[in-house]
Amino acid sequence: MRRFAGWLADSGPVIILAAIAGAGSFTHIRDTATAHGQHGPMAWAIAVCVDLTCVMAARERQRDKKTRRPRTGWASWPTLVLAGGVVLSLAANLHQAQPTAWGWIMAATPAGAFLVAVSMLERRSSATRPAPSPVTVTSSSTAPPLVPDHQDDKDDKDDQPGPSPELLDYARKVATDYHTQHHKPINRDTLRARLGVSNQLASDLLRHLRTTPEPT
Repeated sequence: MRRFAGWLADSGPVIILAAIAGAGSFTHIRDTATAHGQHGPMAWAIAVCVDLTCVMAARERQRDKKTRRPRTGWASWPTLVLAGGVVLSLAANLHQAQPTAWGWIMAATPAGAFLVAVSMLERRSSATRPAPSPVTVTSSSTAPPLVPDHQDDKDDKDDQPGPSPELLDYARKVATDYHTQHHKPINRDTLRARLGVSNQLASDLLRHLRTTPEPT
């Protein structure tokens, strides 16, 4: 509920502006169509076509940005369609205006406000989210050099060098810290993730930790 209230407070004014401006522009287009012989449902259909064309073109522009679609000319097709719809809406609004400067300004306000609202909604919906920061595991001490890692866990154990004493001591410290924090022995996958070694080397280290007593 709180998230919805925040979204409503943030996007509500823009949506209301788009609705009111669209209604004003719709009325001017419908009246202009009626004045030029398109009566009844046909006048309403023309007004709907013009306004929805602007909305559809704005959405296509947003989709092109998300998919990074290459542009072949100086302007994309959705941009041209949006410009054409705005010109038609503005022309119908000016046709209904009084032949004065303020009359033209007032009549052009719905079309301009509708374009601004649509562009704001397009800008918000096309904003990219920041990429999450990679999660890193930090340690109070620096890990000693590791022995060569083996990607194939099925290699024969006799062909792989055993863990170095420094690595074994560091693995013991990691296992002890894990046991102190979680009150249970560390497993192979966790040890492998903490040390950044292969599954086979993590298994060897874990076997040494379980069979070799901790030095006093």
